[in-house]
Amino acid sequence: MFAWLSLCALAVIAGRAHAYPFYAPPPPGEDAASFTGDVELGFTHLSGNTNSQTLIGKGRLTWLTGDWTHTLRGEVRNVSRNGGTSAEQYIVAGRERYELDGPHYAFGFARWEKDRFSGYDQQATAIGGYGRDLIDSERQLLSLESGLGFRHDRLDEGQREFRGVGYGALAYEWAFSEHSSVEQELSVEGTSANVTSRSLSSLTARINSHLALKLSHEIKDNTNPPDSADAHTDQTTSFSLLYSW
Repeated sequence: MFAWLSLCALAVIAGRAHAYPFYAPPPPGEDAASFTGDVELGFTHLSGNTNSQTLIGKGRLTWLTGDWTHTLRGEVRNVSRNGGTSAEQYIVAGRERYELDGPHYAFGFARWEKDRFSGYDQQATAIGGYGRDLIDSERQLLSLESGLGFRHDRLDEGQREFRGVGYGALAYEWAFSEHSSVEQELSVEGTSANVTSRSLSSLTARINSHLALKLSHEIKDNTNPPDSADAHTDQTTSFSLLYSW
């Protein structure tokens, strides 16, 4: 029930379906609407020898005020297999980007996430730093950024830990046709206890100005998770429908 309610909330804040870098979306063009965003929904159901269903919902809203770009996003993932839950994750994040002279910008973000099988009850992260758009053309975008911050971990056993974080990220997007694009996003967050890396590879094909289909593969790896974690690495392959306005 919580997953479905969260998904409804994502739909409310959604907008334009465009695969901006997840870590710091660049502002829309001068002729674009002030509010943009996207909503993504993927659902699969298998029955027979294996009974399973997978729900993935993502939403993002971006708006502009002067040189500032503000972004809110949320994600819901739920996988059940043979009557039991095998994956359950929630993410809520906010990000600020401030345009500097040239292809430079400053950024800051805060993220809360809860992953039922990660060994953490929940994690809260805040990071700020510097970014640069190395390529920003009509068909290609390549951005890099780095920063510092801190993370608060609450373990399943109730223990709390505060750690400094070093951060680096990369995003590349190539619109190889009028209606199709590929994206690759990478980020690394390092602490004294472990290194968490994230990767998102996706192919998007537009149906019309409001609808698109998206095939994506996500990887999240923790080099040293808590002992109660099910695995070091989580991988998700999904086929989703995107709606935008």
